[in-house]
Amino acid sequence: MRVLALNCGSSSLKFALLETTSGDRLLEGREELGEGAHEAALASLLARLEAAPELLAGIEAVGHRVVHGGEAFSAPTRIDADVVRGIQAVSPLAPLHNPANLLGIERFRAALPALPQVAVFDTAFHQTLPPRAHLYALPRFLHREHGVRRYGFHGTSHRYVAAEAVRRLELDDSRSRVVSAHLGNGCSLAAVLGGRCVDTSMGLSPLEGLVMGTRSGDVDPGLHLFLSQRLGFDLPRVTALLNEESGLLGISELSGDVRELEAAEGDGHAGARLALEIYCYRLARYAAALTVPLAGLDALVFTGGVGENSARVRAGVLEALAYLGLQLDPARNRDHGASSQGLVVRGGPPFALVVPTDEESLIALETARVLEASP
Repeated sequence: MRVLALNCGSSSLKFALLETTSGDRLLEGREELGEGAHEAALASLLARLEAAPELLAGIEAVGHRVVHGGEAFSAPTRIDADVVRGIQAVSPLAPLHNPANLLGIERFRAALPALPQVAVFDTAFHQTLPPRAHLYALPRFLHREHGVRRYGFHGTSHRYVAAEAVRRLELDDSRSRVVSAHLGNGCSLAAVLGGRCVDTSMGLSPLEGLVMGTRSGDVDPGLHLFLSQRLGFDLPRVTALLNEESGLLGISELSGDVRELEAAEGDGHAGARLALEIYCYRLARYAAALTVPLAGLDALVFTGGVGENSARVRAGVLEALAYLGLQLDPARNRDHGASSQGLVVRGGPPFALVVPTDEESLIALETARVLEASP
């Protein structure tokens, strides 16, 4: 089946036109987006397709990455009006992502109304978390009546790279113990046991967990009341602060982009150095914690824009985790594992490796699977 996979994220638009039987890519691209640039990027993609009628005519379906599906969507789902309403209902839990995902859905449903379209949810991979991992220590009615629980995100990426690591390392499919680190503008970790996610760092929303580009990750919940009383911040203002003004940007007072911070650190910028140190420390601490549900570790996988390209971040994390037996290989790390099947350590297990994510391939395959099962 020929599927257009659309990944309309908070800071980028990625797409690929794939033949799912052969895996051939007929078209692909990525565009980094500024504030409010989603409309223009989607219009540009549609114009590009219209300018290539031989490609446009061959598209059989469109698959969309959707970040948050709540508890209503535990598997890829064919899109109709009810599904759109369901995605809208949980959008407040992913305010930087779901609106962008919905915009992509709306534009392509309008432009290609005859084509079936499928939503592939980031949260679906994490629906296998046991109650001890996904429930918060809150009154139970909040989960029963309002769906308050840990959902997890980046599931499409975690699923792909964990499986690819198992394949490359020839691990036992049924017992493999993998911690995957998706590091981009947003960052999360997942503990994957025998191909099933058993714990993850993000929670009800993509705000929980690791330090990210502009998101704080974990903070004391009492901070909300403190900021309200001390500075007069209402909840929307606190939420904007934690999502858009914190993380690497807030600590460094310079940038939320790891590339810019690494350059500034090299020039002696103290805030950049501190931000990167906190980022790596929090990442290593969380990775160590996620070995608990796995009862050990076979592989730590780095992916995403930062995970795949920042030797500085990988070195900082692996040096902190050396006590687990992860032995950093500086030469392999410098070339991002290009000469060693992705490996950036000596020896093993446990192993650490770089695996470029390919969410678009998985979106296309899942879209084809849904439509072939229910034409």
